[in-house]
Amino acid sequence: MSQSILAAFYRGDHRFSVETVDVRAPGEGEVAVRIAYCGICGTDMHVFHGNMDARVGFERVIGHEMSGVIEAVGAGVEGLTKGQKVVVRPLDHCGECPACTAGHQHICHNLKFLGLDTEGAFQEIWTVPAHTLHILPDDMRLDHAALIEPVAVACHDVRLSGLAKGEDVVVIGGGPIGVLVAAVARAAGGNVLISEVNENRLAIAAKMGFDTINPAKSDLVDSIQKRTGGKGADVVFEVSGTQPGVDAMTAVAAVRARLVMVAIHAQKPQIDLFRFFWRELELKGARVYEPADYEKAIQLVARGEIDAETIITDVSPLTDIQQAFEALDASPTALKSLIKVGA
Repeated sequence: MSQSILAAFYRGDHRFSVETVDVRAPGEGEVAVRIAYCGICGTDMHVFHGNMDARVGFERVIGHEMSGVIEAVGAGVEGLTKGQKVVVRPLDHCGECPACTAGHQHICHNLKFLGLDTEGAFQEIWTVPAHTLHILPDDMRLDHAALIEPVAVACHDVRLSGLAKGEDVVVIGGGPIGVLVAAVARAAGGNVLISEVNENRLAIAAKMGFDTINPAKSDLVDSIQKRTGGKGADVVFEVSGTQPGVDAMTAVAAVRARLVMVAIHAQKPQIDLFRFFWRELELKGARVYEPADYEKAIQLVARGEIDAETIITDVSPLTDIQQAFEALDASPTALKSLIKVGA
């Protein structure tokens, strides 16, 4: 595999540099994947804004919401062959810490997140541990497959919520993860309402067939009470990352509702524990995903239950990655932006 490829390096100060580098051949237990598409996620934007410089440095290729095709297989790898369509579950665990030994490798105490703690997918060929790969159906579109990682996040969130068919669901925050949580919750039989203040995102959610509300214009609690006959929401997903979102999370909850904290908050939010006491609420944290969530995400995308055409709002070539990040930073209408890495 002695060849050169293009790779986009984060160099700090809101800047990427697309450079030619040598491919790293897969070692034992590794697989080289030719990347087709890689989505820009909220964490990537945090890197772009300089908020993760201490973690990623200035010589790193980031990116992890990817799809691609196996290019080469290292020694000792079984069940994977060149040409298979795949996605990468970008978690590499230590296997020795208390979380790993308890079977919770996805929240390993020493977890390496590929594309942040290691090189990532904004490069033409990405070499990764074989255990991180999931095989895709042969007929799956690779641009749609680039949504599988964030869909897996949503699958994990909904699975942890214990959502049952017919339950009332409120998703607070209608960004990329919020609409995917809503889509997975709907597929599980939930009656879903999305709360979002950005009118463009509300329009996208409405196009996808969701009931929506702008809490800046209408009383969310009153609307939920009317919608549920005074009961409140059985399941609430906090995906906004804001204090008003956390306030709404407890305010709309029914008795013994399950609340799932999905968003990463920049500061510790204040939570109404009185409400937890009076209504016997249950709060769950949801960090990333497990293998079963990836398999579920693949099924949902393959069945067309994720409206990929609406969610993917723009696609740019790898050589334009700088402009793509800048545009996403300024765009009021973009939902999910993809980088087309492969030719």
